[in-house]
Amino acid sequence: MLDPISLAAITAVLGTVGAGMANEAGKWAWESAGGLVRRIAGREVTAPTGPAELAAVARLVHDGVRHDPALAHAWTAFARTAPGPGRADARPTLPAPARFFTDRQEPMKRLDREATRKADGLPRIALIHGPEGIGTSALAIRWGCMKSDRFPDGQVYVDLRGASPGTALDTATVLRSLLVQLGMEQDDVPPAEADRREAFRRCVADRRLLVVLDHAHSSAQVKPLLTAAPGVFTVVVARRPLPGLDAVPVPVGPLTDKDARLLLTDLAGKQTVAAAAGVLPRLLERCAGSPYALRAAAPRLSDPRLSDPHRPEEAPTVPVAEGDPVRTAVVQTYSELAPGPARVYRLMGLREWPAFGPAAVAHTTGMTAPEAAGCLGELVALQLLEETGTDRYRYRPAVRAHAEEAAFREEGIAGCAAAVTRTVWWYLRFAVRARLAALPQSWGIGPLYDELAHTPSPYGNEGEALTALRAELGNLVQAIYAAEEFGLPDSVYQLCQALWPLQLKAGHHDELLPALRAGARVADACHRGTRMAGRMHSLLALDLVELRQYEEAESELTAAAEAEKLSGHLRGHASAVESLGLLRLRQWRFREAYACFDEASVILGGIGPGDEGERDLPRARALLERHRGRALRGLGRFAEAQERLETALSFFRSVAEAYNTARTLTDLAETYLDAGDPAAALPLIDEAMDALDKDKAAHHLIHLRGLRERCLRAREE
Repeated sequence: MLDPISLAAITAVLGTVGAGMANEAGKWAWESAGGLVRRIAGREVTAPTGPAELAAVARLVHDGVRHDPALAHAWTAFARTAPGPGRADARPTLPAPARFFTDRQEPMKRLDREATRKADGLPRIALIHGPEGIGTSALAIRWGCMKSDRFPDGQVYVDLRGASPGTALDTATVLRSLLVQLGMEQDDVPPAEADRREAFRRCVADRRLLVVLDHAHSSAQVKPLLTAAPGVFTVVVARRPLPGLDAVPVPVGPLTDKDARLLLTDLAGKQTVAAAAGVLPRLLERCAGSPYALRAAAPRLSDPRLSDPHRPEEAPTVPVAEGDPVRTAVVQTYSELAPGPARVYRLMGLREWPAFGPAAVAHTTGMTAPEAAGCLGELVALQLLEETGTDRYRYRPAVRAHAEEAAFREEGIAGCAAAVTRTVWWYLRFAVRARLAALPQSWGIGPLYDELAHTPSPYGNEGEALTALRAELGNLVQAIYAAEEFGLPDSVYQLCQALWPLQLKAGHHDELLPALRAGARVADACHRGTRMAGRMHSLLALDLVELRQYEEAESELTAAAEAEKLSGHLRGHASAVESLGLLRLRQWRFREAYACFDEASVILGGIGPGDEGERDLPRARALLERHRGRALRGLGRFAEAQERLETALSFFRSVAEAYNTARTLTDLAETYLDAGDPAAALPLIDEAMDALDKDKAAHHLIHLRGLRERCLRAREE
């Protein structure tokens, strides 16, 4: 067993605690580590932000505990109950394969050879590539499902959305998806990309696993996701070879006429294909061996006119796109649509919505929801849309490109702009309503927040509203981009605020970051020095803090405080300064943190009777007292910390605010533990656990159980 005060063990504990700040328990552990490191060093030590800094802090701790038994005992007690890395023990499976599939024997053999190659320390990687619609994704999924027995620990699939640089997922987002599929709880996924990469490699190190990375944009997008684990086989799917990626190439070309006929027969039936024998050569020529084009053409084979022996050979009704059977098929199918589905097809293709539903379509087109659902079903049947889940739809990239062209041609610029504005409005109204339900005690700025604040919620509870927001996250980010592009700053601001529950409770910081940057950018361009600008910079800063980008977070919080001060919004100004203090706590800069909380208190003192924010003053002051107590604990001034925390606790108990009561009880218990009084800490821990059971705060409860174990062990010793 590793000695807990060895350099390797200390380094591992600091690394694990630093990577675990996605949840409340992890943040507590990190703050506690800062206070303990300060005691061991005898001076303030800034929190490490990279491997070299972490190694330096570990050496400092190691040097300090080697010659001081009391400090060694304190570190060992902390390390014993510090939260460990998140577990990931699920057995994921691939999406369902296409039922009808033909040929592809040679590509499958190539995949077999690489998958069964002797492990030699080199990653097992294959790159399936071919033009859009040729069946590369279908091949990867089909092969994986056929060979599932080779991967008893599971098969994970991620759509990298690499049709363009603008849609391609970043590494951190992909790693989150991989870790969650492997069974890691959302709250356990490390905030920083480097820590997620390490967690992924740790999770797959001893697994026999298939990883399918579909629609890759570049080797740079793929390389951080690769592992040399001997049991892992990674299959990358792209439209073309990816320079710089050392992978076994698996090219996929057109189907032969024989295999194309077989696929059509599977799709349409023998009798239908036989009846269309007169036009089949022409149809096969137009489809050019593309499985997508063949699937799109199959429904038209049942047209009775095709089986008429007296029907003369006609020129194609739409022009053939030379060398592009997918576009030819799309143009042909679109030309035969009824007006309703055609309008849905055009208008929803104006933006890269990741996965939209009937309600958004209905608002965009002016249809009823059942009419929209019917049109979407028809478009799926005709291969113009893909269904990604229950009532969730998306385009293939080439299909969306045609839909967008058709929209500008037939709707005009003004019509297209109006349609996008209607879609944005639907997502805005949805998001504000869900945000108000997910955080009923939190406030928002903007006309829609004022309008909907006192209307009945469509959600049964806060968790249901949060789940709804999470499901639409990609669309909400796209709505922010669209609102920025179309000059709708109020929509940008209100949408950014609606994302706050996902920052606070769901940890989607990396996915939200580009949208929050857009909010701050729009505020600086349109409303610099206003209350709204302060709000946008604050939201961005809080996201950056969770991503451990502290330098930029500090800059954004400074900008937020300045804007709130210029606007005369004292409550917002105090909140920005308070947030800067919380950043300092995260950085283990406890003296500066305390000064920030003092400054925020002075600012709050400027709010007089009848002023905006007056009603919130008691709670705001109680929170500042709690934060002061945390800073004092980090400074080792335990008696003063206890006094501040007792004041905050008295308020939260008086208003029956269970969440903050439990958090303050936890702070107070840790302060007593640090001061060497486990007997005083134990009843506080028990009270906090009782308060949290109702809220099912799993990670907080785990942290409290660890503290309780420390108390009992300390009493025995």
